[in-house]
Amino acid sequence: MFEIRVICDLDDTERVVAALDHTFTTGTVTVYPTRDGKRSRFYVRADHSPTDDVPTAPADWPTPEATYANAPSAADEMAWLLGHPYGSRGREWWLRRAAVNDRMALGMTPRYTSSEANALDLAHRLIEMDGAAVTGDPRAYVRQQYARWANSQ
Repeated sequence: MFEIRVICDLDDTERVVAALDHTFTTGTVTVYPTRDGKRSRFYVRADHSPTDDVPTAPADWPTPEATYANAPSAADEMAWLLGHPYGSRGREWWLRRAAVNDRMALGMTPRYTSSEANALDLAHRLIEMDGAAVTGDPRAYVRQQYARWANSQ
């Protein structure tokens, strides 16, 4: 949360407030005239608007069950991962590795396990690779990105 102070011509006040409202999640706007009466001065509390890329509320994150419902078996996913040499490991490889480790840490893959710490480390690696600003559970970001990737296949 932050506060924005704007000084603008009176005629521009509505346009500026609309632009701020479009760009940020805003609270109440308090408008004061400047001493010369030709401009307005206003203050608004704001926060970054939610984007389509990164949900901000836990309810916006996909559940593990929904995300991984049609995912390949852990054995198939591990075979795919092992079939790619180190130099060819791009974002898809890291996404799929993070997702299969998330599933393993959740106990969703019979005969395969992974630690919570390993799944979290891989989630952080994907977030760093994407340059995403994630609040909340980093593994939920993996689920969101995996669901989007799987739906595009």
